[in-house]
Amino acid sequence: MPTDPLDKIPETFAEPVESFLGWLELERGLSKNTIQSYASDLMQCALFMGSGGVPDWLAVNEVAVSAWTADLSKKAYARTSQARKLSALRMFAKHLVRENYRKDDFTELLGAPKLARKLPEVLSREEVERLLNAPSMTTAHGLRDRAILELFYSSGLRVSELCGIQFQNIDLDEGYVRVFGKGSKERIAPIGSAAVKAVNDYITSGRPQFIKAKTGSELFLSQQGRAISRKMVWVMIKEHARKAGIKKPIKPHLLRHSFATHLLEGGADLRAIQEMLGHSDISTTQIYTSVQAARLADEHALYHPRSKES
Repeated sequence: MPTDPLDKIPETFAEPVESFLGWLELERGLSKNTIQSYASDLMQCALFMGSGGVPDWLAVNEVAVSAWTADLSKKAYARTSQARKLSALRMFAKHLVRENYRKDDFTELLGAPKLARKLPEVLSREEVERLLNAPSMTTAHGLRDRAILELFYSSGLRVSELCGIQFQNIDLDEGYVRVFGKGSKERIAPIGSAAVKAVNDYITSGRPQFIKAKTGSELFLSQQGRAISRKMVWVMIKEHARKAGIKKPIKPHLLRHSFATHLLEGGADLRAIQEMLGHSDISTTQIYTSVQAARLADEHALYHPRSKES
């Protein structure tokens, strides 16, 4: 019979952890694998505390936890692993307060390991042009695909927002589309003239060929006459990127990232870009300033005479 991993730590540490794990299972409904991950992280922390002379969770303080996180860094744990372990401890500390085991949260004043933020991939303007020109303009599928690509790049939509557009949500005369983003939050996104023309061409000459008996008011339709799916959009974009000779990893969000980056490069205000993207926090939008800075650094290294090795 397998040994309970909590048997490896003193009972004064094990009992509160067992209570917490039971709460995760019964109240939060977490999977066994997730609960096992919490158990492993808390056991590791408890073993460290015990080896340092801390008798139980009541005696744990910010200094002891800081010593543990420093030990994780010393043992070369990845920052993502450190952040996960500290997150488990934070949840556990709050549980101890909730259960009146402790009056204070010993993780409250601790900072989290700073994680390196991966910059989003973007297309160059020339790559965008090649991608937009990839669909054939002589078929219904080509007209639809061109309209989708133009609207993605013109308005910075999420794929779920694009797939959900209804006829009543788009005004080509005024040049805007009403979309519903995360949490059903509504926003107005502008549509540029090229996208207006592409969508109008699709509505006039392409969409009628997709209409079936049960077709509703969805703007972009599949061959079955239903709203186009996110998976179909992804496959379509990858196929046109292949035809355009684009080697970068392709997904629908790539055009959204390119939309924001090219607006910023053109001098658009970051707050305006935040509003157009539907970001609730400006810090999410600020990632595009890092993309721009990284691109400028690459250009400097490539072309400035004092950046090249002698």
